[in-house]
Amino acid sequence: MDKVLFEREIRRAKRLASTENNEYWSGYQRGLRRRFQGDNFGTDKEHELWMSMAESRDVRRRALGRGYRAGCEV
Repeated sequence: MDKVLFEREIRRAKRLASTENNEYWSGYQRGLRRRFQGDNFGTDKEHELWMSMAESRDVRRRALGRGYRAGCEV
């Protein structure tokens, strides 16, 4: 992921987080940072935790995890 795409997606996610599904877009921003910065952003254990949150029974945690996964896949 190049810097231009990263910055564009972060701006979009911040805008959307203020209007709808805040947890999803917050997770998405974190996933984008992981994608852009790689192993320099968080630990492998944190990454695994965030990825697993997408399967949580808790609605909020599930939204965060799904957003994180989507951000990592950009």
